[in-house]
Amino acid sequence: MRVILADDQSDVRSAMRLLLEEIPGISVIGEVCTMSDLVRLVKTNSPDLILLDWELPEIKAHDLAAFLGNQYPHLAVIALSSSPQARQAALEAGVLAFVSKSDPPESLLNAVNKCRRERSF
Repeated sequence: MRVILADDQSDVRSAMRLLLEEIPGISVIGEVCTMSDLVRLVKTNSPDLILLDWELPEIKAHDLAAFLGNQYPHLAVIALSSSPQARQAALEAGVLAFVSKSDPPESLLNAVNKCRRERSF
């Protein structure tokens, strides 16, 4: 499974990369810190999954999730946020799963594994 990490905090991206690199069959193909970089990377690299910071600057994540879902129906998005209250809005926007940044790392792993099962990567 090809994954893009989209978060404006480099330490968060690094932690996610370290966690994901332990899972066989997962390849982190890029990291971005802006929405415009994310859209460009998606267009050129055809990822299977995006781990998306719901508060990423430049555009509302809700709008981006809807755009990605329409343009790239095969693409799964897992929303991440330091605000657990964002869960409902993220799920309504069509993301596959929501993980609070304050959750233990197993929560992210569970969401990624759910994606792998549901999408058959």
